[in-house]
Amino acid sequence: MKHSRQIDHLPAAINLTKLHNKYANIEIKHLFIEDPERFANYSLEASGLFLDYSKHKINEKIMSALLSLAEQAGVEKAKQDMMSGDKINFTEKRSVLHVTLRKLSKNNINPGDEILSKIVAVRERMRDIAYAVNSGSWKGYSDKTIKHVVNIGIGGSYLGSKDVLSALEPYHSANLSYHFVSNIDPTDLTKVIAKVDLESTLFIVASKSFSTLETIENAKSARKLLVNHGCPESKIQNHFIAISTNLEATKAFGIAEENTLPMWDWVGGRYSLWSAIGLIIVIIIGYDNYLSLLKGAENMDEHFLNAPIEKNMPIIMAVLGVWYQNYFNSQTHALISYDSRLKDLSEHIQQVDMESNGKQVNQQGNKVDYDTGAIIWGGVGTNDQHSYMQLIHQGTRTVPIDFIIPVKSFNPLESQQQWLLANALAQSKALMEGKTEDIAYDELIDSGKQQQYAEYLAKHKVIAGNKPSSTILMKQLTPETMGALIALYEHKVFVQGLIWNINSFDQWGVELGKELSSPIMEQLTGTASLNLNADSSTAGLINMINSYLKN
Repeated sequence: MKHSRQIDHLPAAINLTKLHNKYANIEIKHLFIEDPERFANYSLEASGLFLDYSKHKINEKIMSALLSLAEQAGVEKAKQDMMSGDKINFTEKRSVLHVTLRKLSKNNINPGDEILSKIVAVRERMRDIAYAVNSGSWKGYSDKTIKHVVNIGIGGSYLGSKDVLSALEPYHSANLSYHFVSNIDPTDLTKVIAKVDLESTLFIVASKSFSTLETIENAKSARKLLVNHGCPESKIQNHFIAISTNLEATKAFGIAEENTLPMWDWVGGRYSLWSAIGLIIVIIIGYDNYLSLLKGAENMDEHFLNAPIEKNMPIIMAVLGVWYQNYFNSQTHALISYDSRLKDLSEHIQQVDMESNGKQVNQQGNKVDYDTGAIIWGGVGTNDQHSYMQLIHQGTRTVPIDFIIPVKSFNPLESQQQWLLANALAQSKALMEGKTEDIAYDELIDSGKQQQYAEYLAKHKVIAGNKPSSTILMKQLTPETMGALIALYEHKVFVQGLIWNINSFDQWGVELGKELSSPIMEQLTGTASLNLNADSSTAGLINMINSYLKN
């Protein structure tokens, strides 16, 4: 009987259903016995990254059928269309040109000299601002040099930049501290303000419309704090840079036009770290390192564009995700990084993936009858081994994992780095092999346990194994490899959206919460009467909140 959540709109899906029925219980560890060359046959290297995908429930027939899904979804034409500037964001009738933002060489498809010239001009302004801040020529209102940079923005206006800066800590300027303020919760801004000297602080306000609620409220509060600290209105511009297209609003705020960098409508928020939103990256790691970040992403773009489908890293990762999502009902996918500097990666990719492919309507406007985007989550090894990995090893769910491992550390504690690497490899091996009841029993007997207790305890020590994982290695976590890693996941998400026949580049669900917050705010502040026709829960909660605020 057909599983109701499997893909059915592509011919290859029929074959995959048959293959799943036949090989659903395929044992990964047995596949290595059958094929001594399995590691070589199911691994590849691209753009400074090495992908081992041999520990998956796949064989040659399954992999061929999965790649056929991507072919039938039109991936070859779609990636050409994206990079040539076609309006593949069809619901908003926009191009999707974040790939052009990281174009450094002349090899990629040219979406238009006019766009490229604008990108280069903004990039050069970012370079000049970064130089002014780092050289000490940018002064605050009291003639102090800038020592603190605070990025005010939410969603894509901070997640990508935060991820990159955490990852590239060894490349940071020694003379600057940086902070992010995203949440409208006043605690977020208050904690940052307590760490900086306002007279030597530069605020970057990132909002395309300059009307994003959380961002503008935080910016207003920061401005007020600065004025109350003694900054004259005429010197506000010394402490604020805007990334926005609304020059009228930025000017009214007090930000000089020369301190305002543009955003374009063909840059989605979750891809915006490659745009002027990445200004804080340029300031903190320097322009040359920023160019290396772009270069790494561009390298992955060229690999994605030109590599054959069976050797294409983003496509392979995409179809593996579809295999588990739509045929094994996995629903979730974990990213576990074995470098503490990648602590923000899973949160960043969570947005890239879930905001892109969390859709239930296909390109034709019809509701889909299969699962789309996975729930993305994760963290940092080896901490994870002492928390949620227990559920993955012995729980009832199949959770595919990407283990991301920079091999060389910037820190000289060699034995600890080797233990870190050993732990990473051990986890993927344990997930695959597991432990049988017989082995658990023999180990207990060998350790001196009584037979009756050993028989009982062995059942609790069984680990099913046969859990899938990929391993992504890089020699070291550098600007170039970080750029390639992020671009890899961006393209993976794009391919999955094509297979699911959805638009990966709009986010209408995000807009609804914004629409509903304004009328509720009016009721909380008393500028509008309580809507008695609203649901009783919302009305009741508004009443309770107002009663707490009054007492």
